[in-house]
Amino acid sequence: MPNGNVIRGARVGSAPMRPDERHQPAPRQDVSYWCRNDHRVDIRIAADVEPPTVWDCPRCGLPAGRDAQNPPGRVRAEPYKSHLAYVKERRTAEEGEALLAEALAALRRRRGGE
Repeated sequence: MPNGNVIRGARVGSAPMRPDERHQPAPRQDVSYWCRNDHRVDIRIAADVEPPTVWDCPRCGLPAGRDAQNPPGRVRAEPYKSHLAYVKERRTAEEGEALLAEALAALRRRRGGE
């Protein structure tokens, strides 16, 4: 036998959604973008915001632009770089040698070698 405190046929969220009479939606604008594969992307954004010049196409992932006749090209992907490659971009060989010497000296001091 079910619990006597439950209202039969009712549960939280079972009522149909009604628009709030006191609620006014924010002004919006529809913006269309096209990618190189002729996919059209329609988005709705706030009316007081400047739309972005480029939007990613959800179908193919290519960048899409506002001009249907001249969509943006494929963005050149950056090749994978290791941590060492990024460090070499920031430091010269002389700076690297100085840092290595400093780290080795600190290691020797901790081990009691110097």
